[in-house]
Amino acid sequence: MSELSKVIDSLEVKFFKLSKKIENLEKLNESLSKELREIKQTAQHENEKVNSLKNELESLRITNSLLGSEEYKKETKLKINSLIREIDYCIAQLSE
Repeated sequence: MSELSKVIDSLEVKFFKLSKKIENLEKLNESLSKELREIKQTAQHENEKVNSLKNELESLRITNSLLGSEEYKKETKLKINSLIREIDYCIAQLSE
């Protein structure tokens, strides 16, 4: 019987250690999940900032070109011609 008692005691010790390991792993998993959510949120904010800055850069380029910058003169002419064509098309549609 003492042999059986030793085996049971050994199993109890192993079970206790295993349950502690599981508990620690669950805490670690929760911590890592929280960190991942925070990182994803930060990445989303950074992407929004990048997109906002890209839009601002494009606006500044257009403004710069409209102010007479030689660098964007061709782009400006093409954009203006495109807008004129669109306006002409709208006027033609309204005339019909």
